Amino acid sequence: MLRIELLDWVKARAEASRIRFAVFVEEQRVPLEMELDEFDPHCVHALAFSREGVAVATGRLLPDAHIGRMAVLKAWRGRGIGGAILERLVAAARARGEHEVALSAQTHALDFYRRHQFLEEGDTYLDAGIPHQTMRRSF
Repeated sequence: MLRIELLDWVKARAEASRIRFAVFVEEQRVPLEMELDEFDPHCVHALAFSREGVAVATGRLLPDAHIGRMAVLKAWRGRGIGGAILERLVAAARARGEHEVALSAQTHALDFYRRHQFLEEGDTYLDAGIPHQTMRRSF
């Protein structure tokens, strides 16, 4: 059974940083100085925990209703965990009165976000050398 918790940065930092480092810095070669930023203390962070209590995925909701830093450890992918994190963050945005959320999707993940009712907007662009697409979901 998967458990997802919404936490502030103080409580999420150690585990969220570990997951983000593994996915973005080690796997995708995003420079470390670009990965952790000044927005983290102002975000709602989601952490997914395995049955054994190990954090295996993370994502964040920024104050401006952007979702970001979605990351699932490689061994845990393909099990619906990313979708569960995403929907939990969408629900958090809705609960605080937002009417839409936006995100910057890596282009290889566009179909994933489409399955969660996100629509592309604008042109693709590079972020940390990786092609991205802005996507938005209204509710």
